Amino acid sequence: MQFLVVDDSPTMRRIVVNALRSIGYESVVEAEDGQDALSKLQTNTIDFIITDWNMPNLNGLDLTKTIRSSPSISGIPILMVTTRALKQDIIEALQAKVNNYIVKPFTPTVLKEKIDLILQALSA
Repeated sequence: MQFLVVDDSPTMRRIVVNALRSIGYESVVEAEDGQDALSKLQTNTIDFIITDWNMPNLNGLDLTKTIRSSPSISGIPILMVTTRALKQDIIEALQAKVNNYIVKPFTPTVLKEKIDLILQALSA
């Protein structure tokens, strides 16, 4: 399974990539914002997206909306990992059709639980 990790912070991308590796996922493509993510989606086979919300150029919410409106990639699961913890933010992300939501900071265990929940829901 190939992941696309989208975050404008190189440090945060490294944290997510290391967390993924610690739970057994080795194949990761990185993008620095939503625009970069869209170009990576055209040139890579991506099975799962983990994206931040707050980014320049194209934020995670708009990235999610763009993906969901593109038939060829609309089915890719999206996990939002962000500092935005307000109930309204979570509702807005879920309305944009993210599959799940994690508030930073998080542990590899929480990341694994959310990924597993999404994959179970998709295979049901």
